[in-house]
Amino acid sequence: MSGFDPILFDLDGTLTDSGEGIRNSVAYALKRYGVEVADLSVLNRFIGPPLHESFERFLSLPAGEGQKAVEIYREYYRDRGIYENLVYPGIPELLRELTARGKTLAVASSKPEVFVRRVLDHFDLSRYFAVVAGADLEGAHCDKAEIIGAALERLDMPQGRPLMVGDREHDVLGAKAVGVASAGVLFGYGSRAELEAAGADYIAETAADLVPIIDPT
Repeated sequence: MSGFDPILFDLDGTLTDSGEGIRNSVAYALKRYGVEVADLSVLNRFIGPPLHESFERFLSLPAGEGQKAVEIYREYYRDRGIYENLVYPGIPELLRELTARGKTLAVASSKPEVFVRRVLDHFDLSRYFAVVAGADLEGAHCDKAEIIGAALERLDMPQGRPLMVGDREHDVLGAKAVGVASAGVLFGYGSRAELEAAGADYIAETAADLVPIIDPT
């Protein structure tokens, strides 16, 4: 079987460990709603899915009200939380290897595209990606399938065999919705059980494990 190309990567929980900044930003927003969280690890549920939906579920807000909480979240995240972030071990090496093998790489994230680009620039990762697709600041166009579709449209590789790489079920389900294969990674915030239940085609424990999945030759 031939390898995959192009390769689409999620950002949070896949390329970078953004947990600290996201948890701190969520906690900042929750305080405005009178909610104090003693154990910030419970806020890991906010990492990956569209934020407005997570706020609506966590705070039992009416549909559509979560965007107000997101705006408060961004007061902290915009200039501080965004940099409380680390690149996962092996990711720079993986991106260099795939680029050397001639693979076309893209980012498909539910995070606003402007923030995705800032993170990639901060960690000197932008140079590896032909396309960066994300949501807008108003909370529209954040459905994972829509973002994956937008990334593929911008890549314009009709003869390609794309693969979506992510750490949560919405990465897998979004890929399935547009007919794309998926690889779940276990070093992010999703469990093996979550990824398998969503129907991930492949599971990788480390960044290096993605290489033989992507290019088995």
